[in-house]
Amino acid sequence: MDVIHVAFPVSDLESTLEFYLDGLGFERSKRFTGADGIENVYVSGRSGPEIQFTYHPERPPERHGRGPPLREHVAIGVEDLDGAFRRLVETVDPPVVAEPSREAASGSRIAFVRDPDGYVVELVERRR
Repeated sequence: MDVIHVAFPVSDLESTLEFYLDGLGFERSKRFTGADGIENVYVSGRSGPEIQFTYHPERPPERHGRGPPLREHVAIGVEDLDGAFRRLVETVDPPVVAEPSREAASGSRIAFVRDPDGYVVELVERRR
């Protein structure tokens, strides 16, 4: 079994794409509008599943997450946490949830920001 993609409804597709494409360096992999009028844009990194963003101009996104602020999030692997974090802040200036730090339990270096719809994005420095 494989994960193919995760989907997030968004309220402003262009701001979302600026965050993920320009800020994080993802690439757009496909884009189409379904029969239901919902625009679908997929982005991908070097490996792993795609992220799908769904947008309908007449319907606000439905958010079901009710967990603590860092429980519901998408984790994105980066080679250089400090560089990726700096680039993101300089490019799109997202709300910062947690500055880069080392997580005691796992030893991983991580940081958390919010995307334009408030979804939490965890940046995880890949271990070398």
